[in-house]
Order: sequence, then structure tokens, then C-alpha cells
Amino acid sequence: MPKATWNGAVLAESDRTLVVEGNQYFPPDSVHREFFRSSDTHSTCPWKGTASYHHLEVNGQRNPDAAWYYPDPMPAASQIKDYVAFWKGVRVEA
Repeated sequence: MPKATWNGAVLAESDRTLVVEGNQYFPPDSVHREFFRSSDTHSTCPWKGTASYHHLEVNGQRNPDAAWYYPDPMPAASQIKDYVAFWKGVRVEA
């Protein structure tokens, strides 16, 4: 089952992830929100739309903008609405 970990904590775990452009997207109900902090960062993908980001905080350490999701994706990416993906040192194992 795919699992995302960072700094000794499990951030998300699910057998219902979706793989898009090589990234595992975890369903919203599989994410451990206690490690997530709001971020004002956004980026734009031409076919997915505008991504929003979260900082991660685990054991007193912060990983800025290490998780992203699409709250209002373009129609071609509607299946990943609110699903969360990771980068910046987050280990994702399938």
C-alpha cells in the first residue's frame, strides 16, 4: 500500500492513490492533517490547473511547501481534486 513518510512520521497511506505524471496522489481522507500547515504558495499547470501547497511540520522541523493538491482542477484532472502529492524529501513508497 502506498505510504508517504517524512522525518519519522507517516503523512499519508492508502491503497486508493492515483498516479499522475509519476506522482502518487493520496485521497484526502488518507492524509494525517496534524502534520500539515497552510501555505500561500500556488503554481499553475497548463492541464491540471492551479495547485495549492502545504508546509509539513514533524517533530519540530518544517518542510516548506512539501505537499500540494488541486482544490479546483481543470476538467482533464478532475479525478485528483483535493488529492495530495509530495516532494522535497518526502519518501513515497508503493
